[in-house]
Amino acid sequence: MTVDDTTLERIALSRAEYERLVDMLDREPNGLELGMAAALWSEHCGYKHTRPLFRHFPTTGPRVLTEAGAENAGAIDLGDGWCAVFKMESHNHPSAIEPYEGAATGVGGILRDIFAMGMRPVALLDSLRFGPLDEARNRHLFSGVVAGIGGYGNCVGVPTVGGEVQFDPAYGGNPLVNAMCLGVGRVEHLLSASARGPGNPLVLVGADTGRDGIHGATFASVELDDASEERRPAVQVGNPFMEKLLLEACVELAEQHGDWVEGLQDLGAAGLTSSSVEAAARAGTGIEIDVARVPRREAGMTPDEVMLSESQERMLVIPKREHLDDVLALFRRWELHADVIGEVTDDGYATIRDGATLAARIPVEVLTDPPQYELDCERPPDLERRQARDLGALPDCDDPTAALIALLGSPNLASRRWIFRQYDHEVLTGTVVPPGGDAALIWLKGTERALAVATDCNGRLVELEPRVGAACAVAEAARNVVAVGATPVAVTDCLNFGNPERPHIAYQIEQSILGLADACRAFGTPVVSGNASLYNETPGGAVLPTPTVGMLGLLDEISRRLTPAISEGDEVLLLGAPLAQPVDALAGSEYLASRHELVAGRPTIDLDLEARVHGVVLDANERGLLGAAHDCADGGLAVALAECCLAGGVGLEASEADLGPRLDAALFGEAQSRFIVAVPAAAARAARAARAAGGGGPVAALGVATGAGEDARLRLGPVDASLSALREAYEGGLPAALGAGA
Repeated sequence: MTVDDTTLERIALSRAEYERLVDMLDREPNGLELGMAAALWSEHCGYKHTRPLFRHFPTTGPRVLTEAGAENAGAIDLGDGWCAVFKMESHNHPSAIEPYEGAATGVGGILRDIFAMGMRPVALLDSLRFGPLDEARNRHLFSGVVAGIGGYGNCVGVPTVGGEVQFDPAYGGNPLVNAMCLGVGRVEHLLSASARGPGNPLVLVGADTGRDGIHGATFASVELDDASEERRPAVQVGNPFMEKLLLEACVELAEQHGDWVEGLQDLGAAGLTSSSVEAAARAGTGIEIDVARVPRREAGMTPDEVMLSESQERMLVIPKREHLDDVLALFRRWELHADVIGEVTDDGYATIRDGATLAARIPVEVLTDPPQYELDCERPPDLERRQARDLGALPDCDDPTAALIALLGSPNLASRRWIFRQYDHEVLTGTVVPPGGDAALIWLKGTERALAVATDCNGRLVELEPRVGAACAVAEAARNVVAVGATPVAVTDCLNFGNPERPHIAYQIEQSILGLADACRAFGTPVVSGNASLYNETPGGAVLPTPTVGMLGLLDEISRRLTPAISEGDEVLLLGAPLAQPVDALAGSEYLASRHELVAGRPTIDLDLEARVHGVVLDANERGLLGAAHDCADGGLAVALAECCLAGGVGLEASEADLGPRLDAALFGEAQSRFIVAVPAAAARAARAARAAGGGGPVAALGVATGAGEDARLRLGPVDASLSALREAYEGGLPAALGAGA
């Protein structure tokens, strides 16, 4: 068959890739075979430009139970027979076209990745990026995405416990919607997504198959443009109530009847094609599917449409032959359709039939062997100029109190209460530390332990120096976990970048992966799962490079949990990087961007110091010396202290703090490796002795927490602000930004 360029463009396959497919098959593919190959060779499924770089990641460790990329999510041994599974995925392009359904089905997809492994989802997080809220389209996208996340997660009954959101003009045409899910269960209940055992049936469970989401994987592998709105049918439509039934049925299957099945896989990108072919590839087998046996909700669907549909709430189950009836009965008891659509074969082929007609027959190894490209990297020429910008030539802050209040009310730093009040973060009764702090903390029921989860990335830092900025993303995620008292143990990631075929974007990708790897090795946190989302750009340009990090931490004694809330009488300290900072600490900071409309400077990080400071905080907390802890990051020291005061409802007397020659750098610089900790009066003597012993870097005594109430004041050097003024700015910032142009 002759394939024209228009067809190849529609399925995001280049002419060279098509010729490679022809060579591998030694023949021309038919239409269905071409569609299946294009889907599995897409950037979204095949990681053509990133997989060769994954070798840099540390992926093993004493707690790691799965091989990175081999299963739907990464699994970590928690001890005593318990394990945690977690992963992050993107749903960027669909959310740009249809924000509610794009975000909702992103949540549904990441949930299925978790219960496909037999684990119960216990927490959701989201990492979001949008353009400025003074533009109506960005307000529409932001509100729709938040509603979609809340609408789906609340209906399924899994708490959305944390995440982050940032606004920047670079995300105006292409928002980022990354969803992370954490699940827990017993190690013996872990299931694999493998199609083992030739002769075993393939059972499709859940929703009927429709035309929604067709070519969704290829849609996610091209740039957005003015015609993207025409691809609205590529956005899936979700049904969270059916997802809840699927979740409960799959968890019951794993926990009570795991010996009935050989494999369990969700249907996500590329639908039945990816789920069946990838399951066969994991087991070294083949599959045969009869699309005529697939339940449909639309008449006249072709084999291509059935195999590539991305209709949601569907699972592929591979039961053992002798337990087929048992498995069918279990799912039907949960009022779910469960239909045999094919079987596992031993020939290594994906054979697709439509009744008596052979629709496709193609080797599994061809479909799962996408081309791999070495990136053509070129350092952006403007980086040297931006890094060399003399920040010392900028005027110092002339009104620090007003600057602090303005920062607290800015969309990037204001309270996220408007967002998380739309999420049910208490369902399942396991949320110990709710949204609004550094990391969420989830109780591992039946034990004294808890799991900490956080997501982080500052795209401005990555843009200024990709390797350092990516390392900073890991460091901040680790600090957030440490700030609640937990030890960082493992990482998932979502690599959001523009077009990898552009040398400057390729440089960002390569250097960011190296930076993530540097930090993960320094902290002993292997990368156990993840996702790459490329081509995030429009004719107006690419998004900021955003390698988002999801960090998992473990707290052995839940009674040792920490929050940012300081209490009256606490001695407040700054651990890590010094109080006085050089002007270079403003590099990539929110203060520099909002006050001077400038993104410049050279970000730096000392990973050795960072790791040592983590250890000091964890050790001090283990010894009962700390009453509170907070990561010092976006907005700098003054913003972090204001958040501590607001969380505890108390003031702080630190007017004598020596801030050095540059007030803006000391107050609003975003130097890495810093924690604010509070030492209760009863522990002050022991804490001073520990400080004298040293070992974790500099320690600065900031001051003492003062009286409670809205009349209390934060006094930090020349800053003098009432708690009521700080709270008004902080709590009102996001609603004001959303209402300003409404």
